[in-house]
Amino acid sequence: MEKLISWDEFEQVDLRVGTILEVADFPKAKRPAYQILVDFGPEIGTRKSSAQITKHYSKEELLGKQVVAVVNFPKKQIANFMSECLVTGFEDENGDIILTTVERGVPNGAKLK
Repeated sequence: MEKLISWDEFEQVDLRVGTILEVADFPKAKRPAYQILVDFGPEIGTRKSSAQITKHYSKEELLGKQVVAVVNFPKKQIANFMSECLVTGFEDENGDIILTTVERGVPNGAKLK
């Protein structure tokens, strides 16, 4: 287990659901990745992210998928791309990422409670 955090610290992490609108190859990334655009609803809008999810997902199957992302990290430069949120997931037995998604559709921008 990692370091224990307080409830107040956990509440500072803004985890929201959003729908993937666009997916593009990211050839300049050090490890295989996509550039994605996620719609987080009217309050947050759209955000870009780099995601190393090419092992389990094609670009076509990602379109329209709802994912869970951290939206209150600072922007991060990745090669020639500015990532604006962190799409979350879990490593499988090979270290490849399986996206964190929702079981049923919820409004874009819904906050994890």
